[in-house]
This record gives sequence, structure tokens and C-alpha cells, in this order.
Amino acid sequence: MRIWVPDRELADAVEGVEGVHARIYDGRSDEPPGDPAEVDVYVPPFVATPRSREIVAEMSSLQVILLQVAGVDTFLPVVPEGVILCNARGVHDASTAEWVVGGIIAAQREFPGFRDAQREGRWDWHMTDALTDRTVMIVGYGSVGEAIERRLTPFETRIIRVARSARDGVHPVSVLPEILPEADVVVLIVPSTAETTGLVDKAFLARMKDGALLVNAARGTVVDTGALLDEVTGGRLRAVLDVTDPEPLPAGHPLWTAPGVFITPHVGGSTPASRRRIVALVTDQVTRLVTGEPPINVIRGDY
Repeated sequence: MRIWVPDRELADAVEGVEGVHARIYDGRSDEPPGDPAEVDVYVPPFVATPRSREIVAEMSSLQVILLQVAGVDTFLPVVPEGVILCNARGVHDASTAEWVVGGIIAAQREFPGFRDAQREGRWDWHMTDALTDRTVMIVGYGSVGEAIERRLTPFETRIIRVARSARDGVHPVSVLPEILPEADVVVLIVPSTAETTGLVDKAFLARMKDGALLVNAARGTVVDTGALLDEVTGGRLRAVLDVTDPEPLPAGHPLWTAPGVFITPHVGGSTPASRRRIVALVTDQVTRLVTGEPPINVIRGDY
């Protein structure tokens, strides 16, 4: 089996599987490490590049694409007919959930503001909000949502679960207009699909209670940036964003200086823990393919 991976660590890991020959392709070079037409399995880089997607069209023997991320929106349009696409579901759950909880606490306890005061040498004593006793709504209740809830439970919070379809203990997205006013914190962890693009629009934000916190760990396109700016600029809502639209957020964009907004550069899943789990998942997937077992995390439809 011939497999292209983006770095030496993954190459060493998969070459430990009998019958596997790996080559390193970082997804940037116009000079690949061999003939793309001979590739059976392709592992694109963690951060997709235009070239890492374009080269798929040259891989005429390709059987499987193994993504290092859960979101498939960047690769789904370029997957040839008959090629299996697998995402990294579960790999980033812990790291993303940790970022969500950290972001909520930072916002509720006003850590960014206290950091600014520290830089000025100013003792800015005042009471802050808290996470305890607050209602947190998780929109997109899948494996990451479950990981977020496990970490929020010790903080004595009430959790409202929302997903595309209703199930026991989980509300459908269709009832969001009715239940949004209950939440002190709204966490977005939905996949990027046609249905979720622009989900958080002017009407959605207007239903959130005064002073509520919006936490986006999904994709920037899920939120209408202009509508969000209107709400935070007026001071009615606050936001913690790991993703933005546009992304990367250009210098001078009004989100950078909007009041009550805390931004990180799409780092929710970028931790050593996620990396270790990526290596383990890719190795397991390759082992399955070599031994004739079906891979896991196969994408059917949009996600």
C-alpha cells in the first residue's frame, strides 16, 4: 500500500504497519515526492492548502483520504467518485472541549480585561460573572458536545442540548427560537454544511438574552459577522471566537477591537493531545485497510 502523509512522524508510524510504503508530502510543494497516480491512501496536512486539495485530481489510484480534522467541508468538493473520505471524529474532542470551557471561564471572569489592567499596572478590583449556576446551550450535540458537557458538569451548570434531529434529552434545531432566551452561554459546535451556514443570523442573536455569551468553536461561516458586530458593539451580547468569517481575520477588521469579544486563531484542536490521537487514528486506519477491515469515520453525505 502506497500512502502519502504530511510529515515524518506520521510516516514513521504508518511504516510500522507491514506492507505500507510512505512518502512525505506537505501539501505545499509543486514537486511531489513521486507520481500522484500511484497513491492508494492520502493523508492531507492538518491545515489544508490549495495544493493539498488540487493534487487529489492527479491521484488516479486513490482509494481513501484520511483527514486529520473533523470538518470535511474543505475536502468534500474534491473527493473523486468511489474514493472513501474519513474524518478524524473524536481526535479533537478533548482539546476542543477544553478550549470551550477555558473560553467561557475567561469571558465570565473577565480575564482578558484583567490582563489589560495588569499591563497598565492598574488594580481593577470589581465583581465578575461566573460559570456556576449558569445555563449553557450546546448547539451541535455530537461527540465534542458530549465532551464539553462532561467538563462543564463539575461547574454546577445547567446544560441544554441541541442537534439537527431530536433524540432523548436533545432538542432539534427547529426549536431554537423558543429556547434560546433560556441560555446564558450558547456554544456552537455544528459542522459546516449548507444548513449551518448563516445559522446564527440577526434573528438568532436577537433571541439571545441580554448579556449572554456566544462561543463559536465551529466554523466562522456559521455566524453572520455583521449581525454579531451589531450586537457586541452595542454591548448587548459578548463573544468568544476561535473561528471567524473571514478567516484568517485581517488586520484592521472591526472584530479585533469590538467590545466584549475575545478571539483566538482557530487553535481549539491544536494541542499535543490531539496530535498524539491523530497519529494513533491514522495508524489504526491504515492497519484496518491493510488487513481488509473497513475504516471508521467514513463520511456519508455532508458529514
